[in-house]
Amino acid sequence: MRRSTLLELADRAGVVATLPRGYGSFAAFTDTITAAAACLRTPADARRLVHEIVEDAALAGAVWVEPSMWPGLFGGRLGSDADVLDVVLDAGRDAQDRYGVGFGLVVAANRNRPPDEAVALAQLAVRRHGHGVVAFGLDGDETAAPGPLFAEAFTIARDGGLLAVPHAGELTGAQSVRDALEVLGADRIMHGVAAAADPGLLDRLTAGNVALDICPTSNVMLSVVPSITRHPLPALLARGVPCSINADDPLLFDTDLLTEYARVRDHLGLTDAQLADCARTSLRHSGAPHDLIEATRAGIDAWLRHVPA
Repeated sequence: MRRSTLLELADRAGVVATLPRGYGSFAAFTDTITAAAACLRTPADARRLVHEIVEDAALAGAVWVEPSMWPGLFGGRLGSDADVLDVVLDAGRDAQDRYGVGFGLVVAANRNRPPDEAVALAQLAVRRHGHGVVAFGLDGDETAAPGPLFAEAFTIARDGGLLAVPHAGELTGAQSVRDALEVLGADRIMHGVAAAADPGLLDRLTAGNVALDICPTSNVMLSVVPSITRHPLPALLARGVPCSINADDPLLFDTDLLTEYARVRDHLGLTDAQLADCARTSLRHSGAPHDLIEATRAGIDAWLRHVPA
């Protein structure tokens, strides 16, 4: 959500909106997400949010955007989980036509909720496969519940043709990433930075061609890494681990996709060739249509050939 939109919606809802400059704990971070989501009161608010997400992706130079959403975050204000999905997916189709950026949705279960709810959500996500849902994820505090508790939900999602894209290796160690690989069958892992401390696990990620969705500013602001200059992204790339670059949550971290690309070049020394490879990875490991992937990869290659030295 744009900060200006949050302020407008909060004012309309009679809520005082203040965004912290940092987060002392993951709970403080998730509390802020919940408070921001509470300002989305109507289907029109949700549609506006989706349109602005897609427009901002276009402004950052993206050709495909794949946001992750736990429907329960809307707390029934927009109806059932199915109602929420239908509003968001319809808005995504409209927005991609308007802004020329493809839209695919990750339906995410929540670790703080019972696993049987995740099973029902996976079944719903599969029913919306082909209508804009491309992947099934797992959000929330990793310390609240280990990934294997949600194995049944991920089996349903994978069997239904969805990508498996759980969060793992952000707040807990390398075992969380192993569980995502071995138990949840992850095609892509959101964050996964804890894998950097385990050479054997890095080999598994590389051999299995499993991508990590890296969010540098988020990792710093949530104290996952001590500073941007000590982020393990260069080391992960050096080991051959496929990595994409992401903004995570622009509202809460005051960043965007283009800023993240510039930040890893300026502070981590990534070359243009490495940035191009991360961009290719983001496409190859997404739910984007094949023709869009191939056309954009050709554009990335052309940019790299002509970028000033």
